[in-house]
This record gives sequence, C-alpha cells and structure tokens, in this order.
Amino acid sequence: MIAFVSGPVAALAPTTAVIEVGGIGMAVQCTPHTLAGLRIGKEAKLATSLVVREDSLTLYGFADDDERQVFELLQTASGVGPRLAQAMLATHSPDALRTAVATGDEKALTAVSGIGKKGAQKLLLELKDRLGEPVGARIGQQGIGTPVTSGWRDQLQAALIGLGYATREADEAVAAVAPQAEAAIADGARPPVPQLLRAALQTLNRAR
Repeated sequence: MIAFVSGPVAALAPTTAVIEVGGIGMAVQCTPHTLAGLRIGKEAKLATSLVVREDSLTLYGFADDDERQVFELLQTASGVGPRLAQAMLATHSPDALRTAVATGDEKALTAVSGIGKKGAQKLLLELKDRLGEPVGARIGQQGIGTPVTSGWRDQLQAALIGLGYATREADEAVAAVAPQAEAAIADGARPPVPQLLRAALQTLNRAR
C-alpha cells in the first residue's frame, strides 16, 4: 500500500495532481477541496489510497489521514466504489458525512451526485456503525451546515488559481457559474463544486 506521496507539485488538472516522487510523476486523483490547497512547484504531502483493478492502478489523494480513512470506510458499503466515495467527500467533509449518517440525514446524502433517495436510505443503514462519531465537534455543534462546499465560491476560486489562472479570471469564472450554484441552493441542495469547476473551466476556455 502507498500510504502517502510527498514532493513538489508538477502539474494540476480539474481532478488530478501530479506529484514528483524520486524523479517519477505520480498522478493522484483528488477532490476540488484537496486540489485547492496545492500549488504547482510547491511541496505537498497527500495521504493516499491505491485502488487496484484488473486493468488499472488508481491512486487517490487526500488532504489528511482522516479523509482517506473515511474514503476507504465508505467503500465497505455495497454499491459504493472509489468514484462515488470521492464524490461524497467532494460534497461533504468527513465530519459532515459522519453527522449525516449519525443523524439519518437522507437529504445530505442525496446532495451527492449519483445518490438517489433509495440509495441514501440504504447507505444510512449500512454506514451507521462504520463511520463513527464526528471527530471535530459533537453532533449538536457540528450539524450539516458545515460541509466542504459551504464556502463554494472560495473553494472554486482557490481551485482555479491553483490551476494557474489569474485572480481576475477566476473571479469572472466564479461569477459565470454562480447562477448554477444559486439554483442548487434554491432547490435545497448544496452547490456541486466538481461540476461547477468543470463549467468554470469551459467558460475560461471559451474566453481564450
């Protein structure tokens, strides 16, 4: 198992970071939240989880060990593979997921792309005794109001700047996709940051 990778950031993409390790570029799949904390040329250390398939070896990277642990625990539920587990962590922080499961918050899980009402109900049952209690605060204090995406504007802007765009370009791209985020909020959902990032990048590509 590759527990972590450490080295300078060689490249960044919407879903991937390349970390130089001993002269080798390691491609690591990351959430927008993790990517937002990386800068090309700067040193980085990511906790990692290697997913082995018959035709592929995929390395997933996380800001810390807690995020990796939740990623792996989520996959113990039937129907949850690495991509869905990563989508869940792109939408909610580890503690927000723990709180959602502990309180039976079905709506929080359906906010994740790819999880419907029945799927959320099944996950709540399967994960109830696996994720444990929130580690950052007691349930009554933490709540679901503090997911990764609660500051979607800052997160999206940081990810764009991390990809090499100027602050002005990032601001314009965030403004361009704001209606999509506001529509999600109006429907009672959380802004889908990964989809917003892709839309923002399309806007920037058209402007060039």
